[in-house]
Amino acid sequence: MMRLRGLYAITPGQGPQCPPLAERVRLAIAGGARLIQYRDKSDDTDRRRREVGELLAVCRAGGVPLIVNDDVALALEAGADGVHLGREDADPAAARRQLGAAAIIGVSCYDQLERAREARAAGADYVAFGRFFPSATKPRAVPANPELLRQARRELDLPLVAIGGITPDNAPALLAAGADLLAVIHGVFGQGEVRAAAAAYSRLFPA
Repeated sequence: MMRLRGLYAITPGQGPQCPPLAERVRLAIAGGARLIQYRDKSDDTDRRRREVGELLAVCRAGGVPLIVNDDVALALEAGADGVHLGREDADPAAARRQLGAAAIIGVSCYDQLERAREARAAGADYVAFGRFFPSATKPRAVPANPELLRQARRELDLPLVAIGGITPDNAPALLAAGADLLAVIHGVFGQGEVRAAAAAYSRLFPA
């Protein structure tokens, strides 16, 4: 598996896309995104299938893995590189059986180190903590403290993802605490210049 480190760009939910979502993802990759997550909570199955197919083509061209949020079946059908699982989603071990040994499986652990331990034991490839700062996407999400990253870094031999209200200005504290990936939605896709926004995060990671 490629080294998981850098900007983890997560697509915004349903809404007007100008330019289209695939083009915005292409710009994020051009700006240095190392991992893309397709996140869409709608029930429009046909659109979601179409978008995953489009994003997979963009990610393949850019040499970047595409992760599908929540939906193991969609990830399998599309041939995506993996899946990200939350508290109410499939068990990581079950997802591994469906997607295979090469799949990237990530697990949201919120503010819970014990959940991260369990995810690691179940075969997760990375664990995500947060939110670390106020987030427009999940304003009611439980807050996490950078000390959690330090504890996880000491104990877990997995890539650590930090998420929630992360900007290029507040990100260095999370990287210093042990984060390997910065998961960002609005800070990339909510900006007028997607490539430049992605590059601002990517510059925080030495080559």
